[in-house]
Amino acid sequence: MAFKASYTGLCDLCLVEHGVTGNWSVRDIIAHVTTWDEEALKHLPLILKGGKPPRYSVTYGGIDAFNAVMTERKKDFSLSEVLMQLDETHSQLIALIQSTPEDQFIRETRFRHRLRLDTYSHYPKHAEAIRKWRKQRSCRVTSGGGCAPPTSLSAGSSRSGGRLGP
Repeated sequence: MAFKASYTGLCDLCLVEHGVTGNWSVRDIIAHVTTWDEEALKHLPLILKGGKPPRYSVTYGGIDAFNAVMTERKKDFSLSEVLMQLDETHSQLIALIQSTPEDQFIRETRFRHRLRLDTYSHYPKHAEAIRKWRKQRSCRVTSGGGCAPPTSLSAGSSRSGGRLGP
């Protein structure tokens, strides 16, 4: 809920404006968070069966390389596709969690560890980046419910830089 609240009320132009985190837009961040929900959906059932997911360092050359590949794969998704995918994927994740035996949550398990890394410890990092950018850009909801256009960048702020990983 806090992740969604970080961008709620922004107009489509604000959601696709680059520079929120490195060159990523809010849309890109949403696609990234969805990618990690998808990874949780893919690997948590395997972990429940006692299996071990492949290492990102072996399969992709590391987490950053994986993020780059997934960002490239989703770069042409429309904003509406990204938002729909987020909702669908997150609903599937919630259903998986609800069907998981309680013993996976009452102590530190491989399941809980993976769930935390891919999801609930990941969301706040990106929500904070969006809130910070939003404050700097003065993107806000108008009294009529629309999105006010962003103000110009303040002196000393930068639109370039590294991106925030999972």
